[in-house]
Amino acid sequence: MNEELKLMRKNNGETQSQIANLLGLKTASAYCKKENGFVPFSIGEIIILADHFNKPVSFFINQLSCEERVEKYN
Repeated sequence: MNEELKLMRKNNGETQSQIANLLGLKTASAYCKKENGFVPFSIGEIIILADHFNKPVSFFINQLSCEERVEKYN
């Protein structure tokens, strides 16, 4: 999901700071860690991103690797 998300953000002309604000994160660095896959997105954040980028939630869920899904939902 990370590369796809980065591409969508850049295609919209948005900065990491803008998306961080959208998600209610305090810093662009906090978002950067999520976008680069070091920190997982919460379900609430995925819902916000799906709405913002006009994609179904399933688009973002399906982009998570099997390993991330197991870790996130266990």
